Amino acid sequence: MPRNQNGTGRTVLITGASSGIGEALAHRFARGGYQLVLVARSIDKLEALAASLSAAHGIKAWAAPADLSQPDAAQQLIAAMNRARRSIDILVNNAGVLEHAAFVDMPAGRHQQLIDLNVAGLTAMLAQFLPPMVERGHGRVLNVASIAAFQPVPFLATYAATKAYVLSLTESLSEELKGSGVSITALCPGITTTHMLDSARQHSGGLTKLPGFVVGDATAVADEGYRACLRGEVIRVPGALNQAGILASRASPKWLLRRVSGALARRMK
Repeated sequence: MPRNQNGTGRTVLITGASSGIGEALAHRFARGGYQLVLVARSIDKLEALAASLSAAHGIKAWAAPADLSQPDAAQQLIAAMNRARRSIDILVNNAGVLEHAAFVDMPAGRHQQLIDLNVAGLTAMLAQFLPPMVERGHGRVLNVASIAAFQPVPFLATYAATKAYVLSLTESLSEELKGSGVSITALCPGITTTHMLDSARQHSGGLTKLPGFVVGDATAVADEGYRACLRGEVIRVPGALNQAGILASRASPKWLLRRVSGALARRMK
């Protein structure tokens, strides 16, 4: 895949495609001429999006409903792609879930739901779709992580831990895949206007206190993720404010970072 190539004849599979960053990425890849396989739980939203993108951009788009928190979902997806003889050239692992609450106030089952989708589901997709890419000698993967992956985030503890996993896995695989023709990228956005954020705000009044300038736009995030993926970058942090925050966190002692994160999180309760 040459840098910035046109997507004609290439197929992208996007998970969590029915809203937010996933939907924005679907629009961006469609504009690039890529065929799309759109994955999420909501068949109605997926079919409407597929029809809209096909009409607007003259590309083919298919809806593939799946619950990626289920253990066999990734295996069923690749089996469906194989039956349709549809090779996936770019895999976008965007599906994820967030919960803003104190760790002890969340039921054990909710912690497990975050892990099942954000960690197990993403890993299963990689395990199914990476080997064919390596065998063909070309491919791209875009894993949507978060700036929460770089630092402790009280009241988002399990979510932040799952995103740290995604970042670590991406960096490790970027080295394993060198010379294979396959690249893997971690997109690490900050707080972004999405349905997931809206839902979290309904359950946590503290999130309504976020100043507007710290909340990013899903379309802008998708544009950066698209470019980083095609260029084969390993890590992309969208937005100057988020980049500055990451640099500051990496330069700070761990104890200070924990204290600051805790103080800010308590103010947002």
